[in-house]
Amino acid sequence: MALATRTDRKPSMARTVWDSSVGKKTVMAVSGLVMLAYLVVHMLGNLKIFFGSDEFNGYAHWLRTLGEPFLHHEWALWIVRVVLVVAVVAHAVSAYQLSRRDIRARPSKYVHKRARASYATRTMRWGGIILGLFIVWHILDLTTGTVHADGFQAGHPYQNVVDTFSTWYGNVIYIVAMLALGLHVQHGFWSAAQTLGVGSRARDRALKTVANVLALVLTLGFVSVPVAVMTGVVS
Repeated sequence: MALATRTDRKPSMARTVWDSSVGKKTVMAVSGLVMLAYLVVHMLGNLKIFFGSDEFNGYAHWLRTLGEPFLHHEWALWIVRVVLVVAVVAHAVSAYQLSRRDIRARPSKYVHKRARASYATRTMRWGGIILGLFIVWHILDLTTGTVHADGFQAGHPYQNVVDTFSTWYGNVIYIVAMLALGLHVQHGFWSAAQTLGVGSRARDRALKTVANVLALVLTLGFVSVPVAVMTGVVS
């Protein structure tokens, strides 16, 4: 009598974690914190524009030589880009799948109205879509120059930034996206802390304060650049 062969195999630990809601929330939290760390550094780099074109262009050049001679030219920059792409994709996919899972779990409308959520909570999904579209536009505008106004000048990031924020639509797109970013960070940071087990009744007030401060600082820091160009402080 032939022995039956088992064709069913247990899923891997990684797959089991990913398939669970807790696993997806953890991926969202970790990828969100990676992007948050990048945003803080990116904002500080952007503020160098207030020190003039030489300072700002020099900073952009330094990013491409970071790690030399151990790393080849632009390798460090590409490593950062790859990590960010992975973080953005992981964040977006886990958010989408959690959203679909949440919708399937409650196909009918609630009999009683749910408690009113904060504005940031209610706009997280739309904010994520706005930020996703903004990332595409931002890359096409200031990295590849595909949609850049007044002719993209490779190696002259200061002038490219001034060109972008000399247009009404460039300012509108950027400022709306940064407002969405502020709301996203405000809610996302606190949610990430809860998911990773950092939150507690004693720490919640402090975590919410940190979330509010981070959201405010990032929003004001990023928005200050187009405002400075519009008002002639940077030209």
